[in-house]
Amino acid sequence: MILEENRTASYIRSLYTGNTELLDTIEQEALRDYVPIIRVETQSLLKLLLKQKKPRRILELGTAVGFSALLMCEYAPSDCHVTTIENYEKRIPVAKHNFERAGKCDQITLLEGDAMEIIKTLDGPYDFIFVDAAKAQYIHYFPELMRLLEQDGYLVSDNVLQDGDLIQSRFAVERRNRTIHARMREYLYELTHNQELTTSILPVGDGVAVSVKDRKEEQL
Repeated sequence: MILEENRTASYIRSLYTGNTELLDTIEQEALRDYVPIIRVETQSLLKLLLKQKKPRRILELGTAVGFSALLMCEYAPSDCHVTTIENYEKRIPVAKHNFERAGKCDQITLLEGDAMEIIKTLDGPYDFIFVDAAKAQYIHYFPELMRLLEQDGYLVSDNVLQDGDLIQSRFAVERRNRTIHARMREYLYELTHNQELTTSILPVGDGVAVSVKDRKEEQL
């Protein structure tokens, strides 16, 4: 974890007020079932960004059980729409059930299948994109995400520091994780060096990259 388990981190978490009763319930159910969802620190950051941007069209890669999609619906404007993509068949029915529980089926569109194939078929533009899917695929998603992201749109990428592994030499990382290590480094380099983006990489949760697509006149 990027924020070390120490007194400072524990104190910051003690100030967290949680979400709605249903969101808190879904979070506890996910933790009970060992389903990875966005961490508390990331939730706080995401809510702040949503309040700041006020997006109407949101794209999410990686639905899991629907927690983050519902959180975005809760803290974005009431007329926003979330399109979320999930490929893991066992989690899709759970996500659908959670959307029904929240009464958000009309506000959330769940697309089932491989994110890389699906985003190629989308038209956009989206003013807020949240990426929390297969980490080794982030760099491959990137061209399509840039196509779909509108000017001044936010691209938020979760889990980009890989529990601290990313700062290590590739030879210090377990062999099975080296592909992810190399591709995530390539992705972060692209985010921070692409002339169309302004990016900040934050040591929040497991690392979050926040990128804003600059207006064309600002690129000149």
